[in-house]
Amino acid sequence: MIQNIIFDMGNVLLEYNPQVSLDLFCRTEQEKDVIRRELFLGPEWVQGDLGNMTCAQKYESARARVPEHMHSPLEQCTFGWSFCIRPVPGAFSFLEYVKEKGFSVYLLSNASDEFYDYFPGFFPLASFDGVVISSDVHMVKPDAGIYRHLLDVCRLKPEECLFIDDMEENVKGAKRTGMQGEVFLNDFENIKIRYGL
Repeated sequence: MIQNIIFDMGNVLLEYNPQVSLDLFCRTEQEKDVIRRELFLGPEWVQGDLGNMTCAQKYESARARVPEHMHSPLEQCTFGWSFCIRPVPGAFSFLEYVKEKGFSVYLLSNASDEFYDYFPGFFPLASFDGVVISSDVHMVKPDAGIYRHLLDVCRLKPEECLFIDDMEENVKGAKRTGMQGEVFLNDFENIKIRYGL
């Protein structure tokens, strides 16, 4: 029986769309393509989520692979991407709904330490019964270790947990630890129905 709802952050609670910052800060399609590849899809982004690189270090490292005339939009995208974040429609009301129904709620997200600068402005950390961020524990989903860490520190039974993430591989990782899992398709109402919440 489900007693705990575990949320991913990006594209479940907050919209994560690098294209928004690329459109805002880049002047040409070429700049967008290069910065998308070297920053948002580059190795530094994962290292930030692992807690191994600061934002400044990500910029300096990626800058070495980017033409000089693109350094300014690269810097703006590196340090300013989170300005474009918005809540996923319905996320706050769904979170409040499951809490009112008596479920405990948790957050499990791949995120750099910048998380603490932007996330609390949308969802107070006190709203959650537990929070595990990848950069704090130096593990990222779908590594089984990060799910087990949440289960251990929050003293949860996996069979009592429903994990919601927009990435199928992350949901599969949760299921391998014994949790139930749902790939989020922007439909909180469907989740209520499917799991009798």
